[in-house]
Amino acid sequence: MRPFLTAAWRNLLMINFEADPAVLKAYLPAHTELDTWNNIHYVSLVGFLFQDTRVKGFPFPGHRTFEEVNLRFYVRYKEDGSWKRGVVFVKELVPKALITFVANTIYKEKYATHTMAHSWEYPDNNTLSVSYRWKVANDWNHLSATALQARHAILPGSEAEFITEHYWGYTRLDHQTTGEYQVTHPQWEIHPVTGFDYHCSTRALYGAAFENILQQAPKSTLLAAGSDIAVMPGKKIRHNTL
Repeated sequence: MRPFLTAAWRNLLMINFEADPAVLKAYLPAHTELDTWNNIHYVSLVGFLFQDTRVKGFPFPGHRTFEEVNLRFYVRYKEDGSWKRGVVFVKELVPKALITFVANTIYKEKYATHTMAHSWEYPDNNTLSVSYRWKVANDWNHLSATALQARHAILPGSEAEFITEHYWGYTRLDHQTTGEYQVTHPQWEIHPVTGFDYHCSTRALYGAAFENILQQAPKSTLLAAGSDIAVMPGKKIRHNTL
């Protein structure tokens, strides 16, 4: 099957919080259930860069390299007796209105367009500094971290594996129908994070229900190096196979 979209995702900065499952259930697509690691429900603020983006093999001038910041949580869906581990996006922010239109129209996602910027810096031979910024009204939000340039493989069974190893996206289309699509990529390596900071206009972006979640101390911060990815054409799930 030919991918709908191909790109490289680079320097994925993930700040991870424990979530109240009652909040997440309001966004849960039909036929999926909340997934946990060590009995913890997670939400993640994720910032990263798209590079060399192509839709059905074709690049669009001015839309090949851009930032994205999203808020996501983790679910699973049982098909033919096997579990698929996936993510649900509460909202995805990008700086290009055309990307928002395509994603919301084709995949029924919840994209929004904001002024955005990023920086990657190398203060010395050992350190990497990554920052993603987005503007909400007149307020600049940000995710930023410092990390070691040296990177290592993700340990099996770790929290990092749970956060990064999700290859399916699920979208709530209505109370009976869910959209499903696959994202393919190799397992990512991670840079050990040595410090981080963030500021998010939570109520304006995600509503009051997420304020307590995103105001608490994060459970962890991860910086994945990223890789080439492919987003496959989606399908609709209309019957419960759980």
